Amino acid sequence: MAYKTVDISQDAEALERVRALGYMQAPSSSPTPTTGPAFAPTRSASWLPKRRQSQPDDPAGVPVLTSATLIYFSSVSNNTHRFVEKLGLPEGETARLPLRTTEETLQATEPFVLVTPSYGADGGKGSVPKQVITFLNVESNRRLLRGVIGSGNTNFQESYCVAGDIIAAKCSVPHLYRFELMGTERDVSTVLKGLEEFWKQQSSLSAA
Repeated sequence: MAYKTVDISQDAEALERVRALGYMQAPSSSPTPTTGPAFAPTRSASWLPKRRQSQPDDPAGVPVLTSATLIYFSSVSNNTHRFVEKLGLPEGETARLPLRTTEETLQATEPFVLVTPSYGADGGKGSVPKQVITFLNVESNRRLLRGVIGSGNTNFQESYCVAGDIIAAKCSVPHLYRFELMGTERDVSTVLKGLEEFWKQQSSLSAA
């Protein structure tokens, strides 16, 4: 196909044609190869949400602080995440532990309840998610833990929600509630009411 080179900085008509197509800049003259088109329209990114400064691009080793009263881990299945979403707690009251163990874990700054799924069916070994273990290996997190809510699968029978049992025993906190997979509407209402009463009790204990 025949073509000719046009310098749009010198050809006003060609420049207007380019602008009419929605392009605001000419192709780069850099020899670096690209995988996309030679040039693209300049578009506003103001609609993008502002990222927290404590996200993965933080300097390595900087803890991600959270004052959430409900901290949870959910695998890629997102069952626990869906349950927590259905609780409808105010923004900032919940915090999700990182999915990958290579990411910096959270550091709690206020008392909290932990929600965790259980893995495996061998009665305990490997039942507590590694991400939860990493989180609880931080002494200050264990100190602020006030209770556990476990999720699981009843197909595992005796191992149903066993991760919650293990954490409750090791950290000397109550295993407050158990629900299956992503929970039912009854589970949601029960947990909401239970958490309200639980924190009232905690407040009374603190005031005593």
